[in-house]
Amino acid sequence: MRLASLMNVDSPIILAVDTTDLAKARSLIEATRPYIGIYKFGLEFYLRHGLSTLREIKREMDLKIFLDLKLHDIPNTVGKAAAAVAELDPFILTVHASGGVEMIRAATENLPGTMVAAVTVLTSLDQGALDSMGVNSRLTDLALSLSRTALEGGARALVASPHEVEVLKRGLPTMKIITPGIRIESAGDDQRRVMTPKEALIAGSDYLVIGRPITAAPFPAEAADSIIRSLG
Repeated sequence: MRLASLMNVDSPIILAVDTTDLAKARSLIEATRPYIGIYKFGLEFYLRHGLSTLREIKREMDLKIFLDLKLHDIPNTVGKAAAAVAELDPFILTVHASGGVEMIRAATENLPGTMVAAVTVLTSLDQGALDSMGVNSRLTDLALSLSRTALEGGARALVASPHEVEVLKRGLPTMKIITPGIRIESAGDDQRRVMTPKEALIAGSDYLVIGRPITAAPFPAEAADSIIRSLG
């Protein structure tokens, strides 16, 4: 049986593979395939193992890869970085919306088959943090402004806190919304602006990035199954 046939392609859950241990990563993927549609690999994993390892994992396990590199540099550099990962054919690649229209466009032009997702305001930041940084905008207004920049640059998705989803969906209805900061309970650890999976979907999220509630659970498959059931 092809492993791909075991994947829940309709699942809105993106599993954040929060480990650099290859054996653990493979084990998490194998355990959760019936409940997960996309697997996210971040900067730490990429720097530790590189493109070739991700390419091997994708080929062997037939995954949709979310490459969460949050590219943010001058347009020429970001364009070349996007071209460098084109052979992986990631389903999603992240860039920072604050890099501007031309930077985002450099990524989208070099990865036309990839859903380039622009990060608006990190979920580790709140209004107090923005104020202390000298950002003279309300958090929601800033997220909306950055989202419009992303759309102009050709991005097809946004990464935003679930607390901004309703405003973003209303202002940019064609954009897919990917929401980190998903927690089963209200405790947010290093994430400030969080919601439960069902709350985020009701708010308008298209994809839910979930890590520790599944990856740190004693039985990840059961945790993922429980979250899927909670969405019904």
